[in-house]
Amino acid sequence: MAQPRISAYLPPDIDPTKAALAFGRRALPKLNEELQSPELLTQQRALMALCDLVHDPEKVYQAIALGFLDSLKTLLVHQDQTIRQKTTEVLSIMALHSTGRDGLIRSGVVSALTGLLDDPVDICRKNTHRIFDVVAKLPQGAGGVLQAGLIPPLVLKLKMELDEIQELILDTLSNCLRVEVSEALAAGAVTVLKEKLSHPSAAIRSKAAWVLLEISSHAEGKIAVCEEEVIPVLVGLLEDTQPEVQVNSAGALMFAIVTPQGRSSAMGAEAIPPLLTLVAEETSKARLNAIKTLTLLAELPEGRKRLLDHRDTFQRCLDDPSEAVQRAAEIAITVIDWKP
Repeated sequence: MAQPRISAYLPPDIDPTKAALAFGRRALPKLNEELQSPELLTQQRALMALCDLVHDPEKVYQAIALGFLDSLKTLLVHQDQTIRQKTTEVLSIMALHSTGRDGLIRSGVVSALTGLLDDPVDICRKNTHRIFDVVAKLPQGAGGVLQAGLIPPLVLKLKMELDEIQELILDTLSNCLRVEVSEALAAGAVTVLKEKLSHPSAAIRSKAAWVLLEISSHAEGKIAVCEEEVIPVLVGLLEDTQPEVQVNSAGALMFAIVTPQGRSSAMGAEAIPPLLTLVAEETSKARLNAIKTLTLLAELPEGRKRLLDHRDTFQRCLDDPSEAVQRAAEIAITVIDWKP
């Protein structure tokens, strides 16, 4: 179903004239005063000017030192939608700089943004999720998202948000779930992600598979993926038309079938034929993941028996330009040739 794209354009009745700025360091202190002004137009103009200034890392450093983040946190709950839009835009630009990310994490901005998850203005929500995405790329930022209790609401929003925002949520989850998965599992993340594997958007299918990869890297995640019968869906995506979907699905499958239950499920879903197809395609980005996954299946008597007939497929990989593929193929051949 087609969805409207989120526009960052301001309402037509808003005066876009930017606040006049003095040269040098005096400009920022003046803007901080204007952000706290009771006059709406003054605040709007100050935020528009600040949006331009914070593209400069030095200005970000100065703004944090002057206490701008406290003023911006206050404006996040402003009743005027333009104020909220420009405030989240300023913060999202600041988050692109290392100094800004550190400042946002230390000042509690992540927790303050929680209230905007239900904002009626699309661009406010999108800016908010942009900030979560960028901040979560840092270990301390991912920890901040977890500590703010954001994982359950993010999983919930994944069910209903616009596609553009769903992609950002998936990126945030992939970084946070690398650290800890219990809250996500309790919130039903695996069920939601399983549904996203069938999404019309290739980007969402690919990112959902990647989040499942992160979940499956944890022991409890592997169990949940098997119990929710996600493995057959991942097997189906090995034949997706998009290479990135194939790569991430093969990767998620590789982690999920480490357990006996996972391997049994993969065999039942006839995972071997599509995996062999990926291995045989020299240009396949999923080749390495496919070889490693087949190596795990070769540890089963049935899997070994079926793969013995395809030993040449792995033999050809020994001449692959990638050393990682060569090593994986050597291990696969060793496992396939093993005799009890």
